[in-house]
Amino acid sequence: MEQPEGRVFCRCFWGSREVSGFQEDPGGKFRRRNSRSSRREWIRRAAAGFPESVSPDYGRYQCWDSLQALCSSLAGSLSTRAVLEAVGVGDGAATVSGATLTWLLRDGVGIVTRIVFVWLQGSHLDCEAKQWRFAADLLNDVALVLEILAPHWLSLGPALLVMAAAARCVVGVAGGATRAALAVHQARRDNVADVAAKDSSQETLVNGAGLLLSLLLLPLLDGRPCLTWAWPR
Repeated sequence: MEQPEGRVFCRCFWGSREVSGFQEDPGGKFRRRNSRSSRREWIRRAAAGFPESVSPDYGRYQCWDSLQALCSSLAGSLSTRAVLEAVGVGDGAATVSGATLTWLLRDGVGIVTRIVFVWLQGSHLDCEAKQWRFAADLLNDVALVLEILAPHWLSLGPALLVMAAAARCVVGVAGGATRAALAVHQARRDNVADVAAKDSSQETLVNGAGLLLSLLLLPLLDGRPCLTWAWPR
């Protein structure tokens, strides 16, 4: 037999919908009062309170961003294999010292590039967020192409890997900084951290899917350079 409900003291809303609250039970104690559509509201909370708590372009942005992240994850698997080939994995004539020097040179150029880029363009990333995010996507594609080219031009392999590392550092700085600016734009209820966290979780999920697809993709493309270059980036 259900107990009669007491007075409601507090209600929590997402937009115009009540999601929870507190009320007094017959014994004089307070208990949490959940809305009837708790499952629907749980889904809404998982989506950062979509659509009331985010900007109107949030859903469209996430769809395109997820597709871009999936393609980039798959292409990144191909470039990783190419980088390992370029530094001598599988080549009996290659030396560990040579591969280590190439790797250290990549890291060193990347550090310098990151510092110089922030010094030159750091103040423009907020007001030109769209332009730099687009530039970051283009540079990411350039880096992928350079890395895939490296094992085919062994004489230029270290130089191609260094240029790719420099491009990737610009991608990391510009992409991360502009994503923070977009989170500020998309958050409508002082929920920037929530939007950023949901975006990070979404990207992690997409990368996980890309990892599983890569396990199927790499054996199919092994030894087939035409298919490798035809794969979308």
